Amino acid sequence: AWVGALAMGMIFFCSPVVSMFTDHFGCRKTAVGGAFVAFIGLLTTSLTNSLGLRYFTYGILFGCGSSFAFQPTLVILGHYFRRRLGLVNGVVTAGSSVFSMALPLLLKKVVGPLGLSYTFQILSTLMLVQAFLALTFKPLLPNAHSPPHAEGGGGSRWQRCLPQMPKFFNLRVFRVTTYRVWAFGVATAVLGYFVPYIHLVNYVMEEFKETEKEWILLVCIGASSGVGRLVFGKIGDLIPGVKKIYMQVASFLLLGLMSMMIPQCRVFEGVVVVCLFLGLCDGCFITIMAPIAFELVGPMQASQAIGYLLGLMAIPMTAGPPIAGILHDYFGNYHVAFYLAGVPPIIGGTVLFFIPLIHRWNQRCQQQEDHCKDKMLPSENNAVNGDLLPGFADVETHV
Repeated sequence: AWVGALAMGMIFFCSPVVSMFTDHFGCRKTAVGGAFVAFIGLLTTSLTNSLGLRYFTYGILFGCGSSFAFQPTLVILGHYFRRRLGLVNGVVTAGSSVFSMALPLLLKKVVGPLGLSYTFQILSTLMLVQAFLALTFKPLLPNAHSPPHAEGGGGSRWQRCLPQMPKFFNLRVFRVTTYRVWAFGVATAVLGYFVPYIHLVNYVMEEFKETEKEWILLVCIGASSGVGRLVFGKIGDLIPGVKKIYMQVASFLLLGLMSMMIPQCRVFEGVVVVCLFLGLCDGCFITIMAPIAFELVGPMQASQAIGYLLGLMAIPMTAGPPIAGILHDYFGNYHVAFYLAGVPPIIGGTVLFFIPLIHRWNQRCQQQEDHCKDKMLPSENNAVNGDLLPGFADVETHV
């Protein structure tokens, strides 16, 4: 289980570095290289039976490669679309929902007859196909930064490159107050965000031992998530500016409530209804993430903004499900885990609610500052060459 958890964690942990590569080498090279590394990771995983090696081949290679292949697919859309960016994100991310429903059923049929090694080889071909598809990425916007060239020939390469590191890791996005609040709110929310998705099947197997249809829950989540990505992507295009954030607020608050409702479900059908809402929340959160980043920091810094956000999400997202597992072992059931898992999304949604208000306040302050500058007369000390102040002779005001 830790092999798969390591791969998921690496997808998010690598995101800030992926942003750097995307900015300096472009979406196409980054995505193609990442998909090829993920292909190598899956292929080598099929050739080994050692758990220790699979930590590296699957957990590290496949996880890092997937991160490099995934993030540019969100950034490249901003090169082609602006007015319909939400809908396009919904269409693109809905593809993962289709595979979330189809791939588990396919693997269940394949693993038994062919074995795990051949299954990994089949999956590796999908990553190879993705590498070829990424060749179609043709950025229309210039890279945020061009690769730095060392000035002068003195010193080692490390000494020449070290002063250029701030150009690679663009931290200017954190100067935007609304982005900092957004990143903090989302990172808080994901502490409990994935707990229902990870532990729901085990919960149903414990609480409803007579049912053998727990696989329906995954299909419901995948289907409603796909529908949500399409619907909320279109709705997001109709909401102007940073007010799109209210969609994430609603999705986090609803997900927190649904997580707390799971222990209250006395029949299996009730859990199915909760799963439908969970899928809609997931679809809304995933689809609107990139458009919000473009609104907060602009298209030129959106790659870095998404990368840092995913990186900040890595630790709480990875820690949430194991904490829920510990609570299950301590209390003997998932009730307390699901109740507590609903708290972080509600807190995160509450934090995000204030972002449009902060944005509006910043705009008002900026307008007042600009208005004061327009009315302000330059003082004697601030006068520059050629400037004349009313009522003063040229000799007095010429600096």
